[in-house]
Amino acid sequence: MRYILTAKLADLRIPSPLPASVADGLWEHTCFEAFIGAQNEDSYHEFNFSPSSQWAAYAFSTYRERVTWASAHDPRISITQTDSELRLEAFIAAADLPPNPAGKPLQLGLTAVLEMQDGSKSYWALEHPAKRPDFHHRNGFAHEIWP
Repeated sequence: MRYILTAKLADLRIPSPLPASVADGLWEHTCFEAFIGAQNEDSYHEFNFSPSSQWAAYAFSTYRERVTWASAHDPRISITQTDSELRLEAFIAAADLPPNPAGKPLQLGLTAVLEMQDGSKSYWALEHPAKRPDFHHRNGFAHEIWP
């Protein structure tokens, strides 16, 4: 996945680079996310990628019902940044995608949380299906790819 943020980056709180590692709560600051589930299946995985190089991966059996799971492989994350553009590329191993034995299309919800210097946040997604941002809402998984 490739995320490209074009903005006056000085207006945002961008986490400082750190060694790649697992971290929880990344969505509380500027980060990019991917929600992935097989078409017509309740289960899905969530991946969080911080510009710091930290990351997180979660599995859900249904809407917001988290289950115990650990990714088999660390995602490969690369970040490049200028004054006006932040690019984050994240490579997820196929083994870490949600189960899809029927080979159905995968539905993706690609999202971002942007934290401003004053601490306020904005929530970006391919689609916001509800009045308030809810990245877990399955109707927000608006992009399909075939496995």
